[in-house]
Amino acid sequence: MLRLGKMTDYATVILTFMAKNQTQVYAALEISTATEIALPSVSKILKVLLKAKVLSSIRGAKGGYALVQAPEKITVASVNTALEGPIALTECSTLENSCQQVAGCQIGNNWRVVNQTVQRALESVTLADMLQPVKPPQEITVPVASLYHLNS
Repeated sequence: MLRLGKMTDYATVILTFMAKNQTQVYAALEISTATEIALPSVSKILKVLLKAKVLSSIRGAKGGYALVQAPEKITVASVNTALEGPIALTECSTLENSCQQVAGCQIGNNWRVVNQTVQRALESVTLADMLQPVKPPQEITVPVASLYHLNS
């Protein structure tokens, strides 16, 4: 099953909480309390997001963490990459000849197209989008023929 990791989900919850007041500096305990995510998990995620330059930190009694960019600039894809690395649905999704089956495989390029489509979908959603009220689910339709023009 294709699924984002729990820490990526938590990171998105944390960042969306912080995006509500993007100029505020938040302490880890404050974030943990507001999001109901365990403090050790919050602390770990904040360190990863700091290292990935999604957040900045301020030391001291009034210190904490703040968003580096506006919520409109931070994508779900960038959060996922910070926590889990590049999106790779299959072994061959990102690197050619990285699979033992490459010699007999006829679908590696197609997997790369699928991977790119998922990447673009996650890049199209920002923290600002995540702050919006819940909308009814929308079906995304991608004509099969258009997938083959992505690599052109």
